[in-house]
Amino acid sequence: MVISGIILKKTKAFAGEPAPFVMELPAYHLPMAGNILRATWERGWSFIKRAGTIIAAASVLIWVLNSLTFEGGFHYIGDGSEMSILNVIGEAVAVIFAPLGFGKWQAAVATLLGLVAKEEVVGVFGSLSSMADADLALELAESSDAALSVIGAEFFGGSALAGFSFMVFNLLCAPCFAAMGAIKREMNNAKWFWGAVGYMCALAYCVSLMVYQIGSLLSGGVFSVWTAVAFALLAGFLYLILRPNRYDEKRASAINAGYRAVREGAE
Repeated sequence: MVISGIILKKTKAFAGEPAPFVMELPAYHLPMAGNILRATWERGWSFIKRAGTIIAAASVLIWVLNSLTFEGGFHYIGDGSEMSILNVIGEAVAVIFAPLGFGKWQAAVATLLGLVAKEEVVGVFGSLSSMADADLALELAESSDAALSVIGAEFFGGSALAGFSFMVFNLLCAPCFAAMGAIKREMNNAKWFWGAVGYMCALAYCVSLMVYQIGSLLSGGVFSVWTAVAFALLAGFLYLILRPNRYDEKRASAINAGYRAVREGAE
């Protein structure tokens, strides 16, 4: 947030003095137990409804798409080795996230469904891991360590750095659809809305790329074209942060010119 604020403040769209925001607050009163309970119930019930509708429906969709295939005709996979519909979708999208370290189809699906609701990122972990086979599902239910090891192997190829990069991306990218709807209502402008969503996704991708590629170089000595891209992005971020704000300089020059004109006129 701080880095984004510094960078955006030095652009033309956000230059100048900030618009004043004044809000009159009522006199302070001690919170009442009834108000606290009512607010707690409303927010708790709101989450329960969302968990029982959107999140549950997305989990069911994951199970259905991961159980059906188009290979050899549309049918239920069962114990076969065909690629599921979800697998095909994930493989197509995973290419985008390969430079970030989590180029496996499971992680790509989790990231996409995270746009529906961030809770679905964890929901995908549980659904896909427990669907591997019956013995594995029982092992996962009995041991959290087993669940973590399976998730780490299936989603990130056993790389802790890839898992960290995955978390960085999903924490910085665009929020869920409900939050994006609130952003659109508050901005009331399609251009600014898509600019905000695009900025968050681009920022998340760049930071995650730097984390994984530079981390791979420091921890394992791995250097590739994407490592050079990561260093170029880092240099670009440093430039955007440290460069002088030319818009403030123009404003200061205009003010000084006005002062000089007034002084010369007075003389």
